Amino acid sequence: MTFPVLQDKVAIITGAAMGMGEATAKLFAEAGAKVVVADFNAEKGSQVVAEINAAGGTASFVKVDISKSEEVQALIAETVKLYGRLDVAVNNAAITPDQALASEFDEAYWDRLMSIDLKGTALCLKYELQQMIKQGQGGSIINISSVSGFRPQPFNIAYVAAKHGVVGMTKVAAFENGDKNIRVNSVAPGAIDTPMLRGALEEAGLDEKEYAPQLSLLNRFGQPREVAQASLWLASDLSSYVTGTTIHVDAGYTSR
Repeated sequence: MTFPVLQDKVAIITGAAMGMGEATAKLFAEAGAKVVVADFNAEKGSQVVAEINAAGGTASFVKVDISKSEEVQALIAETVKLYGRLDVAVNNAAITPDQALASEFDEAYWDRLMSIDLKGTALCLKYELQQMIKQGQGGSIINISSVSGFRPQPFNIAYVAAKHGVVGMTKVAAFENGDKNIRVNSVAPGAIDTPMLRGALEEAGLDEKEYAPQLSLLNRFGQPREVAQASLWLASDLSSYVTGTTIHVDAGYTSR
């Protein structure tokens, strides 16, 4: 059962067409929020919206490439046009980690990953903050980092750098906006059962039962909804005295 802790709040979820973003959009709708499903994939994003609305929630789809400033600005403007304001944002959109040694990383992929995972998150944060400051009634922003933002992973130099950056920008934004009652936090998921993880396992030829204990003290992969629950708490007034921090949803991976 989900309590209506976001009743009548307006929330943007980026990367909401699948995986953790989809689970977050659906959970926020269950909690009473009016949800903007923001993603580059219009087909899957629109399907998520249809499922939310069919279940009695309120959602709309906005196509966006978060690496482009003008599209992020348009996302915020469309959200305000649809629902009148912006109260909550979860900056979840990201692309698949790189798979190369630090001595051999692909520069083109580095640029693409950084444009989305780091710059794109920063652009979303920038324009979400501007809207919330303009409204003058506070808000909550959650940036999705990763265990890779705290514990280095081999063959992932670009992704690790980007996710460390997400943690850093979260702290800066929290420092700068606390006096405006805008809270900025991050969530660092571990091994979560998403299409991205499944694809990586298949590519590497790894078996879930053998590999999961290496990434989790609970000997299993997490579920997208388990990450969404952390974002829901941070989005709600239940976490009203929490800002500038990270919740680790990783089954203890970064504790050892």
